[in-house]
Amino acid sequence: MGTVLKALLQERHIQTVSAFNREYDRAALAIDPGAVGAGPKKAQFYRWLAGNISTLPYPHHCRVLQEMFPGWTAAELFSGFIEGGSLSDRTQKVNFSEQVDMERISDIESVFPRRADFLESTSPQELFRDARTIDVAGISLNILCQQCSDSEVLRMMREGTSMRCLFLDPNGRSIQAREQEESHAPGALTSLTRLNIHMLQRVRSKWNSTMGGNIAIRTYDAPARFNICIVDSELCVMQPYLPFARGLESPTFVARQSGSRGIFQTFSEVFEEMWREGTEPEIEQNQGISA
Repeated sequence: MGTVLKALLQERHIQTVSAFNREYDRAALAIDPGAVGAGPKKAQFYRWLAGNISTLPYPHHCRVLQEMFPGWTAAELFSGFIEGGSLSDRTQKVNFSEQVDMERISDIESVFPRRADFLESTSPQELFRDARTIDVAGISLNILCQQCSDSEVLRMMREGTSMRCLFLDPNGRSIQAREQEESHAPGALTSLTRLNIHMLQRVRSKWNSTMGGNIAIRTYDAPARFNICIVDSELCVMQPYLPFARGLESPTFVARQSGSRGIFQTFSEVFEEMWREGTEPEIEQNQGISA
């Protein structure tokens, strides 16, 4: 059993990811030129065909798919299809949106066993695509500072993205405790966090009044409990810091603002409280803020 999308692609003989993405780009050009080139990578494509996903893809994917397959909704395309059935017989399908609603807990949209699994499903570039605001709190904030280059962060700032970045203080006591808990060599997290802070300070030094966005940086010195990333005050990616486990090994939860109190609202408030308590780090003279 695969998805209706798989059956439709088989009918058109475009089952490979390269053939699919050519058709994807043609459809995107007609309705959303900004989505050209944003089609799924190989692993994601085959998850779409198998139905091995816990929620519908991002809205720009859904719009393009509905353009590619007129008369089908995104929920119908990702519903189950019984091999040998007729595509015209929609009673053969398991309604995907109803299945997701049954599995949904509060406003949690999806759950991943590890952060690495989340990053395989959704790249930071896709997560931050066209973002107006990005709020991140954690230890070293690698999802922004290591996964995105200087030029990508500078582009976001130029295009109007405002970022609030809250790091665990590399000069504090809590980061040393976390190094021991994660079995790092002494100074490993400290050096990485300093490097990431300096990277953002370097990019921020290029700010000028023509740029619509900005970067604000603060630090806190307290036990690291959560890694929080909130995009556009709408989508929250959260993971707990587990004892004796590194960040990439921790489960990751994705929640979306629902208008009522839920996981999103809880961790939005956690971020805001942590941000209020944070302090601006000093710019060290030897960090070399240059191009």
